[in-house]
Amino acid sequence: MSRWPTIAALLLTSTTLALTARADQQKSAKSAAPGAPAPVHGFKVVRSYPHDRQAFTQGLEFVDGVLYESTGMNGRSGIRKVNLATGEVLQVQPLDAAYFGEGITVWKNRIVQLTWQSGIGFVYDRQTLQQQRTFRYSGEGWGLTHDGTRLIMSDGSDSGTLRLLDPETLRQVGTLTVKDGGRPVAKLNELEYVKGEIFANVWTTERIAVISPSTGRVTAWIDLQGLIDPRERAGTDVLNGIAYDAKGDRLFVTGKLWPRIFEIQVVRR
Repeated sequence: MSRWPTIAALLLTSTTLALTARADQQKSAKSAAPGAPAPVHGFKVVRSYPHDRQAFTQGLEFVDGVLYESTGMNGRSGIRKVNLATGEVLQVQPLDAAYFGEGITVWKNRIVQLTWQSGIGFVYDRQTLQQQRTFRYSGEGWGLTHDGTRLIMSDGSDSGTLRLLDPETLRQVGTLTVKDGGRPVAKLNELEYVKGEIFANVWTTERIAVISPSTGRVTAWIDLQGLIDPRERAGTDVLNGIAYDAKGDRLFVTGKLWPRIFEIQVVRR
């Protein structure tokens, strides 16, 4: 019997094993990709608008041409309607001095607001800003947004946990753990839902995490260093406030006690 068929078979088997091993390596590399740190993007300022320097911004929403803002600090907390172009405060509903206001979201004809450490939230009529009801939750309240189906709430925890709430009963129905490179992202603060992703300020930083609402994975970071002019930095606090104009496809950001609200475009790197 000739040895050539045997040699050819061995060569064919060897080649097949090498190709299989290479395919397995490529498959492994692809599955490991989600564990890599997310890319960091920059920004471009489109324009800026005046902002009340006394507003300790905790939540920001832009719906149907109106800017809604929640402010914090005991004795200075409340919700307000603001004319974006001029910065004029059109309507205000103060919060009792016992409460430190936090994030808001507009759900249908209502505004839902969190408080920091009181474990109580408030629901207002969107037109009149009159309080309609309250609700309870455990722990702290930080940021709030919704995805059209659920409310999404942050509590600043080190575990990177976002809470999912039923928008009608305001009871917790689930959680989402946010991770970047396999590690939890702590101190998630103000939230906004933008084109199918969750945008989240990270407290004390100048970064916004872009989060997949299905997996909790950070898909990108937006680095906002240098956004505010150093000459206007005196007396300001941290970056906090994200609003998205869905109809006009405009993204707005600001900070606590900042003199301006910025319309920005994300610049991919």
